[in-house]
Amino acid sequence: MAARAEAGWRNPWLVLVFLSLGFFMILLDTTIVNIAIPSMISGLHSSLDQILWVLNAYLLVYAVLLITCGRLGDLVGPRRLFIIGLVVFTVASALCGLAQDGGQLIAARILQGIGGAILTPQTLSIITTIFPSERRGAAFGIWGAVAGVAAITGPTLGGFLVSYVDWRWIFYVNVPVGLIALGGALFVVPDLRPGRRHRLDLVGVALASVGLFLIVFGLVEGQRYDWGAIWGAITIPEMIVAGAVLLLVFVAFERYQAEPLLPLTLFGNRNFSIAIWVSAVVAFGMLGFFIPVTIFLQSVLGFSALKAGLTFVPMSILSMLVAPWAGRLSDRLGGKYILLAGLTFFAAGMGLVVYLISLSATQATFWGPAALAGIGMGMTFAPLTTVAMRNVSPQMAGAASGVLNTVRQLGGAVGSAVIGAVLQNRLATQLHDQAVAYSGRVDPAFRSRFIDGFSHAASSGFQVGVGQTGGVQLPPGVPPAAIQSLRVLFKLVFDQAYTNAVRPTLAVSIAVLAVGALSCLLIERRVKAAARAQRAEQRTQAAAG
Repeated sequence: MAARAEAGWRNPWLVLVFLSLGFFMILLDTTIVNIAIPSMISGLHSSLDQILWVLNAYLLVYAVLLITCGRLGDLVGPRRLFIIGLVVFTVASALCGLAQDGGQLIAARILQGIGGAILTPQTLSIITTIFPSERRGAAFGIWGAVAGVAAITGPTLGGFLVSYVDWRWIFYVNVPVGLIALGGALFVVPDLRPGRRHRLDLVGVALASVGLFLIVFGLVEGQRYDWGAIWGAITIPEMIVAGAVLLLVFVAFERYQAEPLLPLTLFGNRNFSIAIWVSAVVAFGMLGFFIPVTIFLQSVLGFSALKAGLTFVPMSILSMLVAPWAGRLSDRLGGKYILLAGLTFFAAGMGLVVYLISLSATQATFWGPAALAGIGMGMTFAPLTTVAMRNVSPQMAGAASGVLNTVRQLGGAVGSAVIGAVLQNRLATQLHDQAVAYSGRVDPAFRSRFIDGFSHAASSGFQVGVGQTGGVQLPPGVPPAAIQSLRVLFKLVFDQAYTNAVRPTLAVSIAVLAVGALSCLLIERRVKAAARAQRAEQRTQAAAG
């Protein structure tokens, strides 16, 4: 064990490779699933809201447990938890591929989220400890660039696997990667022990978990229940409000704990606070882009999963090229204006999609917007990590890593839920409006049932898989000669309705990214931020003494 630890200290860059490989696998799974949404809906006979839970169950469990697992790393050592997380995530990935229905897949994704939460905080904690301060920024830049590359690689790799193998291989692919990372963790990653024991804030875990679950559940399921009652007298708005109240209680409770689950002293570092907020905004924007556009490419334009994935290739390539450059530049100049430009380019790419999206769009239509968004994303990942972690002491690295990744994943979970809710709401309205607009082409005997079929599609969960029409069924008694023409009309109504629904859905993400970009103006220069962090640490030590 000592020899392994010594080897890790001698070659921290080799340790970084295996830490990044495990982290890459975790983040790849947050976006690779998006490209397979239509195929999973069709293959598992699920609805859109159920498949959204395949995304959100993973993100929610992952986000809720990150800070807790960061504390566990302080108790038993980060290397040990890194290994446990790899094993859990790899096994869960195999179970995802074996799932036979939506319920089994959601359960396996929850297990994946647990494994990811155990693994992720340990990476930044180990990096902060094994790298000296003068090289820590470069290491954080690589770690952040890996996060960006993983997020962007997902759609293209997923498209290839869904088209040429099977959607289940988006999960099976994690197994060999996990085994390689596990070998590196066993023989290269050093076994670090903090030398101080901590206790878990179990009340904080319970408050945060329940509060977040209520909010995300309400957002995802709201449209299906028409934003009304869900269990007896309990309504969707009441669930969301109750979740928000529990989170406020959680924050108040944390203020008075000797070792809180969420160390509020971290937020005395202004750059850390702004960086974690911006990281949530970026995660929100990513899922706000991929979810509606991926479904549009496959279900409306009829692209294969591979063709849809290749549509994002300019985003992947430019993000990978820009990320290392942005990391090095932020190390020298600071990340303030790099982040401001990055979020602006990302939002502008989305704005071009809103302007260009139509039923006559081709793959080339989206290359320009994807390239611009890719430049923006490449300018955010590495600088964000550097800005957040630069002035955090090694003693607080585990907690800071947990908070940073928690807020990032919460941004993704809330983004997925909000975008899913807005998309379903707009689609419900548009399906009715387009059904009315096209009802003149329907035999008067079936006209009212034609409109009602689209109007009530939301109540049973939208069907938006490849070749679907939103979940609308043919009215009973339709003559055989009219069936084909009605099916063509169903598809036309759905395609136009979905296209119209995407525009306001993307506008939500654009607005959030704009707010995040303006927030970057509050980032302090490095010298001033370092002085502020030193004073905060001195106050913390004085209070502890």
